[in-house]
Amino acid sequence: MTGHLVLSTFHTNDAPSTISRLTHMGVERYLLSSTLNLIVAQRLVRRICDTCKEPVQLTEDTLRRLRVDRERAAGAVFYRGKGCPACGQTGYHGRLPIFEFLAVDEDIAERIISGQSETEIRRAARGKGYGDLLDSGVRAVFQGQTTAEEVIRVASMSEE
Repeated sequence: MTGHLVLSTFHTNDAPSTISRLTHMGVERYLLSSTLNLIVAQRLVRRICDTCKEPVQLTEDTLRRLRVDRERAAGAVFYRGKGCPACGQTGYHGRLPIFEFLAVDEDIAERIISGQSETEIRRAARGKGYGDLLDSGVRAVFQGQTTAEEVIRVASMSEE
């Protein structure tokens, strides 16, 4: 409120959950709506080992859990690490970030003030084209950087 940029970290499941966390800490909703600009959620996923990387077919259930339809998956090549000495037989070597952004624009600010739930705010943000952690992870799977199983493990939300 004084014009100073403040960056902070919170342990939440996703970006909209930050609003609930702050209100539970006693921050008034009107203050949140007028002072928040952007909320970023991030996770690290394991990167596929380049030494033992091999193509793999994804099951229908895996595609469903990634929210990817068969048409979108057609022609894509998905990978896994077979396991080798370079990765200690894990199939992974290193990590990469996946992100979710929630821009607090006028609409989201109004939703915060009116006391809308995380689910309603999440739905509104997705309607504006903001992806979530799972969407970011799916992009990394399509780029051959990580596995579908890793993204499901790290980024799946129980309600989705």
